[in-house]
Amino acid sequence: MPRPNRRVHPGAARVCAALFWLALWALAARGVGQALLLPAPWQVLIRWAALAVTADFWASVGASLLRVVLAFGIGTVTGALLAAATHLSPWAGALLGPVLRVIRATPISSFIILALVWLPGGSVPVLCGALMVLPVVWGSVSQGLRDTDKGLLEMAAVYRFSAWRRALRVYAPSTAPAFFAACQTALGLCWKAGVAAEVIGRPGHSVGTRLYEAKIYLQTESLFAWTLTVILLSVALEHALAACLRAFAPRVKGV
Repeated sequence: MPRPNRRVHPGAARVCAALFWLALWALAARGVGQALLLPAPWQVLIRWAALAVTADFWASVGASLLRVVLAFGIGTVTGALLAAATHLSPWAGALLGPVLRVIRATPISSFIILALVWLPGGSVPVLCGALMVLPVVWGSVSQGLRDTDKGLLEMAAVYRFSAWRRALRVYAPSTAPAFFAACQTALGLCWKAGVAAEVIGRPGHSVGTRLYEAKIYLQTESLFAWTLTVILLSVALEHALAACLRAFAPRVKGV
């Protein structure tokens, strides 16, 4: 007699997991009994709804999103270009490789503090976010370039492909999976680094500044509400990027 199929739908599993952790949070808040220390989920949701109807909320969200998108774009383009440079020139690899590895190993807090010495607060999240993206994209694209099929390169040489055609027809399809994976990883790092830089640099309109103010004035419900905003924006950005990559991937493969 065949066994019944007990496979759980992924969506149902995620909903059940979310309800479990929300229930645990509610029980913990009830046990603590102090909203100043740990507000209940519904208190945070009510506070978030109150914030979401204000102009300052959307100004802060929009400014933070703009900084993150700008930082991600700068870091991605720069990382891909440096990967191409270090792949084509051993001298470029010897010169830039150690610097990029140092950037990857340095804590984000060090970059933020140093950047505040040289730049205004609003520019620091862009710089720090780009510095988090750059080594991730550089490392993945560099590996993709090294792993390009040598047979395809030999065929391109036989047919006398131009450098531009070789890049589009050989290197781009080969490095696309590594590049797309790097973008998805780098976006989360960029978002977290940008918000951390906003908390320290405190530009006029930003999610990080609102987090800092909520902490200073002991507005725990607001602190949780802004943290919820960070999480929701992070998820939205990841889904938007994934949709863009899914739409762009067939074009790269079909070049």
